[in-house]
Amino acid sequence: MKAIELAKAYDPREFEGRLYEMWQSGGHFSPRKPEPGEEPFVIVIPPPNVTGVLHLGHGLNNSLQDILIRYHRMKGKPALWVPGTDHAGIATQNVVEKRLREKGTSRQELGREKFVEETWKVKHEHHKVITEQLKKIGSSCDWDRERFTLDEGLSDAVQEVFVELYNRGLIYKGTYLVNWSVGVQSALSDDEVEFKEVNGFFYHITYPLSDGNGQVQIATTRPETLLGDSALAVHPEDERYRHLIGKTAKLPLTDREIPIIADSYVDPEFGTGVVKITPAHDFNDYEVGKRHGLEEINIMNPDGTLNDRVPSAYRGMSMQEARKAVVKDLEAAGLFIEKEPHRHQVGHCYRTNTVIEPYLSTQWFVRMESMAQKALKAWEEEKIRFYPRKWENTYKSWLTNIRDWCISRQLWWGHRIPAWYDEESGEMVVSRSDPADSPEYAGRKFRQDEDVLDTWFSSWLWPFSVMGWPEKTEDLKDFFPTTSLVSGYDIIFFWIARMIMASLEFLDEVPFRDIYITGLVRDKKGRKMSKSLGNGIDPIEIVDEYGADALRFTLAFLATQGQDILLDKDTFSMGSRFANKIWNASRYLLMNLEGRNLIPVQEIARGDHGGLNDLDKWILHRLNAASRKAQSGMESYRFNDATGAVYEFFWNEFCDWYIEASKLSLYSDDEGEKDRAISLLIYLLEEGLKLLHPFLPYVTEEIFQKLPSRQDGDALISTAYPENEEWRQFPREARAFEDLQELVRLVRTLRSEFTIPPKTEISFAVQFEEHFPNREYMISHEELIRNLTTASRLTWVPAGEKGERSASLAVVGNGFEAYVYIRDLIDIDAALKRLEKNITKESKALEQTERKLSNEGFLQKASAEIVEKERQKREEMSRKIEKMRGYIEDLKR
Repeated sequence: MKAIELAKAYDPREFEGRLYEMWQSGGHFSPRKPEPGEEPFVIVIPPPNVTGVLHLGHGLNNSLQDILIRYHRMKGKPALWVPGTDHAGIATQNVVEKRLREKGTSRQELGREKFVEETWKVKHEHHKVITEQLKKIGSSCDWDRERFTLDEGLSDAVQEVFVELYNRGLIYKGTYLVNWSVGVQSALSDDEVEFKEVNGFFYHITYPLSDGNGQVQIATTRPETLLGDSALAVHPEDERYRHLIGKTAKLPLTDREIPIIADSYVDPEFGTGVVKITPAHDFNDYEVGKRHGLEEINIMNPDGTLNDRVPSAYRGMSMQEARKAVVKDLEAAGLFIEKEPHRHQVGHCYRTNTVIEPYLSTQWFVRMESMAQKALKAWEEEKIRFYPRKWENTYKSWLTNIRDWCISRQLWWGHRIPAWYDEESGEMVVSRSDPADSPEYAGRKFRQDEDVLDTWFSSWLWPFSVMGWPEKTEDLKDFFPTTSLVSGYDIIFFWIARMIMASLEFLDEVPFRDIYITGLVRDKKGRKMSKSLGNGIDPIEIVDEYGADALRFTLAFLATQGQDILLDKDTFSMGSRFANKIWNASRYLLMNLEGRNLIPVQEIARGDHGGLNDLDKWILHRLNAASRKAQSGMESYRFNDATGAVYEFFWNEFCDWYIEASKLSLYSDDEGEKDRAISLLIYLLEEGLKLLHPFLPYVTEEIFQKLPSRQDGDALISTAYPENEEWRQFPREARAFEDLQELVRLVRTLRSEFTIPPKTEISFAVQFEEHFPNREYMISHEELIRNLTTASRLTWVPAGEKGERSASLAVVGNGFEAYVYIRDLIDIDAALKRLEKNITKESKALEQTERKLSNEGFLQKASAEIVEKERQKREEMSRKIEKMRGYIEDLKR
């Protein structure tokens, strides 16, 4: 057989695009049809905004989804990952409106139909960007099943759900106080409001009594809203103001008088105990107004300016402008007392960051309580499970305190509400299509509701609408419910809980079983990545610099369940180094095929061709262990455990130990032994590539395509994941080799501590304890031990005899002691000085840790995990100090 050439340098740019095209064109991303009773593995992608670009959070989320789908595909399951994008009503409309402003026009000038056409153009333009980015990081989605939340099928699902919920009495229309985004000029749901702490003021104002017998003082953070006041309120049991209940006060800066009412909502201990009531511009005041039948005076236009319900002097002003004008006029009228600094929470639009205005408006709502109860019951019955479980508290809390969902948006881009109004009578008809097309309403003209639905109204149907619902499709039958959802904690409210509610309402089952919540990706200082801090990392830049495998592996390696990920760009060099190690090890083995004859590994396992030696048995046993640990990690969504297992096996056990030890066979004079050794090495390389493939798909596939055992048309992506195989179990030999490894590590560590060059030969002696079980095993592998420690001489001291210690340094293992002769290879005086210096340094650090662990305050405040880490640190430092003192004693002997 001839040697197989791999390029000298690992260059992912040379093959990543080519391999992705091979996978996709080869149909490897499309699942086979499940057999009767067979459970597929299904994920639906959390659809990114169609006008967005991938950030590192997307990089993490989609890398983990792809790792899952590749793993379960290799496990033999019909594995489906449905891709798609979200029309993102507010975000996409903002992009288009900004473009129009730059051209000197607006959506109003363009008109609805042309604006929507323009938005579709932007959608097509941006869609390619985000899908190409997903492909670039290796996402093995079934692109033939790609969906868009505004495509025809999903639009049918949205209309079906709206009409059905309306018919069930769960959707209603009414005039209520809503969260109004002036930036978008649309209503928002409660979940779309982000509260931020801001610096403001309490403004103290006087309201004269109408009968001229005194005045009342109030304090407010929003003096401009007094123009919409309908009453003043006091607590009914507040003795200070009981005599005022039923009287009226003059509303400053207007010619109106307002009643003084009693309501237990008022806190008599807060401020003066008197509050202004503005039902159309405050959520609490709205409830008070309803109880007392107060007038709801809306003083704001949709664009945030004041309307004609206020005195003419303030009309057209923004809220901020009106605040200044009102305070100035109150001062002039002698009704302003003072303002005092006040820090408080203020709602902001999650898209435009503008202040949310409570605004009286006619909107559409979904009654959520009955659906929330079903979703809570599904969790209580363990039909769904969060990883980590702590997020179940968030889920429960939100569903327990749920409010009705405002679903209408005053936008043009989105699913238009399927409600129709008779142009003559105003009669409203909720229908999947224009009622005029039906015989019942023939001859009548209808206009459709101008509003569109909240983007989340299509997203909450995602797991089943992408499968073709409301039609009874094969995909719906075969692949719903799905298996897992990978998502961020910030959309447990927006999306996850709502999907569960919709699925239970319309299909009577949960949409997925497992919910994996990723941690946040932060910078090395623990700060959230943001444009303002300039600490964001573009995942595509990482792919361009290090390759997709480095991005994916690094993120998965750091993805400890329940913890945030702290990194910077340099962190990804870890994944790059590992991919490079895989490449170089594979290149070395494939070069050693020159002149060799490969033997089927099962023949060697049977005992033919010299059979398996102890080293082979150890690595085969470790392969089984790595497979078990990797699979356990994947099944429990512990990605760091799974990546740690495959990393440890391939780099440490296979490369650093087995390949190194196999060089004795590869370079021997026995041609049969060379064939036997390379056959096992190539077999183990192939199994190692399979273990690694879900995490590093590109480099493993590229190498697999070069393997001599590969048949035409074979692709690693579709091979079977390594299982725990009985013929590879060798517990006794594995335990014995671990003792050999401990001896080699101790000697290597000592060499490193005294900076003895790797090629400089040493000599040492080993003495076993009397009942050490693996004495004969160690002695029989003397040549291997010498080779791995670069030793010219190794002697075995019988138990009970005193070894020659005067010229050696002792290292102690579990059941043996080694005496390493290095005095002639080092500067003893310099070594002693360095050891004394290091002992001083370690002792100071140990004292610091001891002080921390004896501090009751630290022990009470710190988590158990942090305290345990400090204890481990103390033990490690004590061991190091004891070892260095032993070295000093040996060197001075």
